[in-house]
Amino acid sequence: MPEFQPSLPAMQLEKRRVAMNSIYVALVITTLKLVVGYRTRSLGILSEAAHSGLDFLAALITLLSVRVSDRPADADHPYGHGKFENFSAFLETGLLLVTCIWIVWEAIQRLLYHQTHIEPTAAAFAVMFLSMALDFWRSRRLGKIARKYDSQALEADALHFSTDIWSSGVVILGLALVLIGERMQLPLLATADPVAALLVAGVIVYVSSRLARQTIDALLDAVPSDVRGKITDQVEAVEGVVDVDRVRLRRAGNRYFADVSVGLAHNATFQKSEQVAASVTAAVQAVLPNADVIVHPFPRRAAHENVFDRIRAVAARNNFNVHDVSVQDLGGSLHVEQHLELDEKLLLKDAHDIVTRLEAEIRSGVPEISSILTHIESEPNTIESGDEVLRDAKLEGKLRKVVKEFPDVLDLHEVRIKNVRDLIYLSCHCTMPDDLPLSRVHDVSTALEIRFKQEAPELFKVLIHTEPQTDNTR
Repeated sequence: MPEFQPSLPAMQLEKRRVAMNSIYVALVITTLKLVVGYRTRSLGILSEAAHSGLDFLAALITLLSVRVSDRPADADHPYGHGKFENFSAFLETGLLLVTCIWIVWEAIQRLLYHQTHIEPTAAAFAVMFLSMALDFWRSRRLGKIARKYDSQALEADALHFSTDIWSSGVVILGLALVLIGERMQLPLLATADPVAALLVAGVIVYVSSRLARQTIDALLDAVPSDVRGKITDQVEAVEGVVDVDRVRLRRAGNRYFADVSVGLAHNATFQKSEQVAASVTAAVQAVLPNADVIVHPFPRRAAHENVFDRIRAVAARNNFNVHDVSVQDLGGSLHVEQHLELDEKLLLKDAHDIVTRLEAEIRSGVPEISSILTHIESEPNTIESGDEVLRDAKLEGKLRKVVKEFPDVLDLHEVRIKNVRDLIYLSCHCTMPDDLPLSRVHDVSTALEIRFKQEAPELFKVLIHTEPQTDNTR
């Protein structure tokens, strides 16, 4: 996998440049091997010439593949053109196998049916050593760029040329043995050249088998099993994911595409689902950098889900938000009270119909519920204008007197009074102990709101903001 994400023009330029250099080198090496192979009649050199000739053709295919694979996705190729690199590598495998068949056939003919006189020359040795040096240079260069941009086509070329070094060494050894046989009158060493050719064929078979496996796996969208396991582990660790149902991966060129199906609590909101999907995408890309990730969330009941969770899940499934949910167990029967906000522009009849359908679905999803009572609230979407009353000493005096009735309320401050549509709105801050349970905080706030309205009936709406004691002692 690439260590960084380079700019597309820079990547295209570098990949094409190294592919062109490979073509030039292959052309030079093939020409030199053909000339000395024809003059020396060495099957080893001729097999290497054929090998290099196919390498030249493979380099052309590689150049074409990197040009095509770098094209962006379009309407006909939504996953891009990266598979062309994998296909070109598959073609190179076929070309190598064709070369191998010819070499084996010719070697057997020379060993069993007719011998060919080999004339090892200094030029032959020079060309083969030059070939090894050039193959070493271009295999390192191709390998570096292949790793940098995770290019399978360039990786195939690099693997070719790295094994060419060894096959050229085998040919040199064969020529050397033939030369020794001539000078020391050892006829058996005359067979060293076709034997060397068979060894070259063995190298080609080995390379071809490795390439075949890689390219077939890529074309069939096979991925290493440990990659899928790593992704599953990363995604399961994401907060909010209940379970991972499926992870599907495919590769096109140097890019991975991942489809991940994750289970979320079925009362999760759309916003929560979006947040979890973003975290899942980041988790996948931690394993496969620059992967294109699609996350499919689906509802799933959590292992320890209570009645409240199930009620909210039904409401969330219908894109409603219920609050102040209260459940009472009366003689073994569950009775539910809840508040539901609906569009303030709805007519009462339409709002009531919505509530009736929601209550029926809740009872169906939570059969142990005997009855449901829903308080309908309007969901405001209008900004109201009004005047803020800065101080009302008489009203504040009443409020502070009421606060003394509640030992849990330590302080009353930031009292604000507003006149909106000739209605009086009150907001204030109350300090309570840090260790007070939230359920108790809610009960005290509700009771305090009721007492405020009893002492000051002119109040239309009261909002109490509770704060911990330490928040006011910093």
